[in-house]
Amino acid sequence: MDIGARLKMVRERLSLSQRELAKRAGVTNGTISLIEQNRVSPSISSLKKVLEGLPMTLADFFTFDAEPRAPTVFYQGEDLPNLGNEEIKLLLVGMAHPKRDLAILKERYEPGADTGPDMLEHEGQEGGVVISGQIELTVDGEQRELGPGDAYYFDSRLPHRFRNSGLLPCEIVSANSPPTF
Repeated sequence: MDIGARLKMVRERLSLSQRELAKRAGVTNGTISLIEQNRVSPSISSLKKVLEGLPMTLADFFTFDAEPRAPTVFYQGEDLPNLGNEEIKLLLVGMAHPKRDLAILKERYEPGADTGPDMLEHEGQEGGVVISGQIELTVDGEQRELGPGDAYYFDSRLPHRFRNSGLLPCEIVSANSPPTF
């Protein structure tokens, strides 16, 4: 997906200038310009920070112009929208569900991938279980290496970051509430 073009389209539909979005998000308008020109690829944490200026979740951002679909109970893997990128896939379950109170994600981190240099912080709680591979999770200054079968659960307002420090892809099934994705 072309993140830059999508950001520009969403920003323009909301009648915001680059300068106004930058001010709201607490970044420079040069940052907004570089993202929109695809001269930089924002990390998950950087993109979330920019979207806070709209305000909009990652899920809202990636489905902003999508046709409404009837809610369903079952979802095929290939139909799950990717809210991440090629290095970090964040596949969202239940995108079409009205009044989604929970975000369930199937996450895949390629070796060396991380959520970015900035720690993530948002409302709610999140938890997950590592299915395969290794993930280094830092929460409020405490760091742990988690492997298959290991799990986590924490208050999402605490600064946190995910990084695949292993040599193989890492897969996690996670949930957060309220849905900030």
